[in-house]
Amino acid sequence: MIPAWVFLATSMALVGSYVGLSKALVAVFPVFLLAGLRFGIAALAMTAWLRRPADEPALDRADKGWLFLGSFLGNFGFSICMLLGVQATSALSAGVVMALIPAAVALLSALWLHERVSPRILLAIACAGAGIALLALARGGEGGGSLLGHLLLLGAVFCEAAYVVVGKRLGTKLSPRRISALINLWGLGLMAPLALWQGLGFEWGGVRVQDAALLVFYALAASVVSVWLWMRGLQGCPANKAGVFAVLIPVASAAVGILFLGERAGLIHIAALSLALLGIVLATRR
Repeated sequence: MIPAWVFLATSMALVGSYVGLSKALVAVFPVFLLAGLRFGIAALAMTAWLRRPADEPALDRADKGWLFLGSFLGNFGFSICMLLGVQATSALSAGVVMALIPAAVALLSALWLHERVSPRILLAIACAGAGIALLALARGGEGGGSLLGHLLLLGAVFCEAAYVVVGKRLGTKLSPRRISALINLWGLGLMAPLALWQGLGFEWGGVRVQDAALLVFYALAASVVSVWLWMRGLQGCPANKAGVFAVLIPVASAAVGILFLGERAGLIHIAALSLALLGIVLATRR
């Protein structure tokens, strides 16, 4: 049997690795149109996952509310807060603030799911946060920025943390496939008005075949594979422990930059990666 942490680690590594792809696609498609196309392509791919299995209980009003909350915060809210926050501050500020994700997951899991946060998980969270902060410092950039920008980034942190906790709660009743499909469908509904608004003035004739192929790959990786892996892993792992694996997002992104984009790795990169791996070891050891 595959351990839950393997699914979680693979999901977060995949999320971090397609950061480069999203940067390339943003140069072709407006942000909201790109998000809408992503959710739309994924919805087509996951149509069969929407059907309720015979042994799965029907959704009640509370379940539907949690599904909406997970999509509104994890898909719609996170994207808006992060994009606007980075515009008002800097990439350095975003990296440092996003280091708070594991701590935010632990806080929300304790408040919403009444999970106990052990000292070992707290230490793992601290290692994860320190690793991400070091990676942010290694990338350089200008600090500062507006107070509103930093508040938006903090909002993005708690949006992502809420997404983790909501997925853990729904996993007690729904299969990972159905959670993934329903949350993506809500994301499509929320993003559709903004996507249609940008799509009306978009020059579709300028989209190359390779851009379209990259879009399809990005949509399937971001909205189907990584989400399913995450929901599958949450079935066998407490939310506060799963949140530690968010450290792999900037770690994988840095690895892609070093291996494929020609960025140079220094001692600070090695120290950051070592802290990140130590956090994962602490979170996963029995």
